[in-house]
Amino acid sequence: MSVYDTRFFLEYFYSKDKELLERAKWMIESDRDRYISAAVLHETYKLIMDKEGKEIAEFRCKIMQKDFTVVDIDSRLAVSSAEIRHRYNIPMADSIIAATSKYLRLPCITDDQDIMQIREIQTR
Repeated sequence: MSVYDTRFFLEYFYSKDKELLERAKWMIESDRDRYISAAVLHETYKLIMDKEGKEIAEFRCKIMQKDFTVVDIDSRLAVSSAEIRHRYNIPMADSIIAATSKYLRLPCITDDQDIMQIREIQTR
């Protein structure tokens, strides 16, 4: 069980590194409960739309919604995110993803240094 960061999907969709792609596929297949923040869906949709257009963004994000539980941003996550953002001076989306990981008490799959510095959560 894990929370996945936006950077995971960017690598998954665009990496040319076959070993990295195989590892990413293995992580998804072996992780029985997979979560993403609504912020991840937002960031991923925007980045794919910029790179490949709206149709591809819609297609890939529908698959993400099918294969991952999307955690909506409610008032509890908003406050926790603001506290994390203040404490670590990181971008809002990263703080929302970290707050989601903290709330679910699950590790975050990321290589983002902003998220990896947060002591309240575990990262992989």
